Amino acid sequence: MLCPNFSPFPEIQTERLLLRRMTVEDAGEILYLRSSEEVMKYIDREKTKSIEDAKIFLKKIDDSININNGIMWGITLKENPGKLIGNIGYWRLIKEHYRAEVGYMLHPTFWNKGIMKEAMLRLIDFAFDEMNLHSIEANINPGNKASAMLLESTGFIKEAYFKEDYFYMGSFHDTIIYSRLKSKV
Repeated sequence: MLCPNFSPFPEIQTERLLLRRMTVEDAGEILYLRSSEEVMKYIDREKTKSIEDAKIFLKKIDDSININNGIMWGITLKENPGKLIGNIGYWRLIKEHYRAEVGYMLHPTFWNKGIMKEAMLRLIDFAFDEMNLHSIEANINPGNKASAMLLESTGFIKEAYFKEDYFYMGSFHDTIIYSRLKSKV
């Protein structure tokens, strides 16, 4: 069975990015990301309403990291590591199947600049090489063409389209499932 250990927290660098542990100081940026109509357009979750809600969200992430049930990194530019521009991580770890779901979001100012692809490619390596995952799943809204393009450009395969998969805000919604397996090379 998968036995991840996120202590000490694995800070990760790419050419342009520092992926670091989020802290309570990031609550303002989390509030913006999780309350923005633009950012949350395809994320069917209740929007964050206050700085306190953002702090509660950050505490849940910290608790999950501390018990090795999931991990999320804050995305920052190397030249400004104090300014959170997004996040990416693995949650819903299915330890007995060596599988996790990836989730991510990015401030609209940084869309279409290759930031999320750069972060995703590095975290795919981390998942397979460090966490010892066998597969990564992504669950997206069918309308989110940018997320589908990101996943396909980083080696994910569309595996399923679930019609009326879940109920949210008074109606049923469809889901597309993407997956990437650990390379056999």
